[in-house]
Amino acid sequence: MSAEIVNLRQFRKKQARSEKEMQAEQNRVSHGRTKAEKQLTKALNEKAEKALDQGRLEKDKT
Repeated sequence: MSAEIVNLRQFRKKQARSEKEMQAEQNRVSHGRTKAEKQLTKALNEKAEKALDQGRLEKDKT
């Protein structure tokens, strides 16, 4: 039973690269959209929030 020898410096660099790539992918998704797509997303979010607020039950303050 022998374990694979791993260079920690190389492992850390590889891990850092993969984390940066994941962050870059998220940035491409969030910032790489057209103005129309951003407006559509904003409108859908506002509509969903409004529908949620309409269904909210409020207690009387008497």
